[in-house]
Amino acid sequence: MIARRAHLAAVQRLLRRYPVVALLGARQVGKTTLARQVVAAWRGTSTAFDLENPADLARLADPMLALEGLRGLVVLDEVQRRPELFQVLRVLADRPRPRTRFLVLGSASPELLRQTSETLAGRIAHHVLPGFSLAEVGEVALDRLWLRGGFPRSFLAPSTAASADWRRRFIATFLERDVPQLGIAIPGPTLRRFWTMLAHYHGQIWNASEFGRSFGVADTTVRRYLDALTATFVVRQLSPWFENLGKRQVKAPKVYVADSGLLHALLGVDSQRALDVHPKVGASWEGFLLEAVVQHLGLRPEQCHFWATHGGAELDLLIVDGRRRLGFEFKRTTVPVLTRSMRSALTDLGLETLLVVHAGHDTFPLAPRVRAVAASRLLVDLRG
Repeated sequence: MIARRAHLAAVQRLLRRYPVVALLGARQVGKTTLARQVVAAWRGTSTAFDLENPADLARLADPMLALEGLRGLVVLDEVQRRPELFQVLRVLADRPRPRTRFLVLGSASPELLRQTSETLAGRIAHHVLPGFSLAEVGEVALDRLWLRGGFPRSFLAPSTAASADWRRRFIATFLERDVPQLGIAIPGPTLRRFWTMLAHYHGQIWNASEFGRSFGVADTTVRRYLDALTATFVVRQLSPWFENLGKRQVKAPKVYVADSGLLHALLGVDSQRALDVHPKVGASWEGFLLEAVVQHLGLRPEQCHFWATHGGAELDLLIVDGRRRLGFEFKRTTVPVLTRSMRSALTDLGLETLLVVHAGHDTFPLAPRVRAVAASRLLVDLRG
């Protein structure tokens, strides 16, 4: 088992500050395992309810009666199955000097996010658990993490074939069972076709009209499909950055399949050799390393952007942290060079630093404020 100490510490910090903490993430990403670690480290009593267990559901038939007398830590797993619990949690969280902390686990759905934001505003903190990160598995496992993705059972599978089989089964189960249970009323075959098409557009700018024409539906309908996959943590929408620069800038998001392993399963890629010759290898590399940077730096969605102009200048990842602006380019090459587009990004965006992350073995300066960084040493460079 791979330790997830940073996430464990983050959840523990939130539990000290908030009466309710929501641990969110995709199905099978390890939320229940992490919750067990939180319980094991908890000093005091704890009670757990698994809302997929009929016996636990029966115990919660009258949720106020079941929860009101509990003390210590209370864990509610798969809470999206009983959204009415949030009203009860609000009452319990508002008790004077509450002696109970609630850790609720959920595969986010539009309804779950709405319930928590409206019912528990000011009383709840959210922590999103992604798949294994590069920091957790180590740079030595970079290629394995890239190919298999970060879902624990996929990454830890005994063989590449077993990993690919697990991901194919995950996609089928997710679309056929999990999505309907999350209250998303989109037919499984339709969503699978959309998700597969999205995989072929991985790393490109979202074009609702093009997707709408392909599906024979309105732009608003395909936007609903996109938002459904984003809300369940299997797609990332990277927002554009634009400001008054005197240039026409792109104002639609970029779309990525959030987990590289799921991307490869949707593309039919089941080995490193197949990935190396696939037309989407560069886009896959970009999305994988973008996720690695976002996870390692603990960035919030509002801090992460891409930048592009209609004249051709672009930047894969722009991090805006107060007045600081950091840029990243991800290149599947061993000989990175400074491009005209990079120079434009440096000047127009006022970047403090631009890192060009590449597939070679060396880290070296390319120009003032521009450094080529070997992917195998990315985390070392970010720590520095």
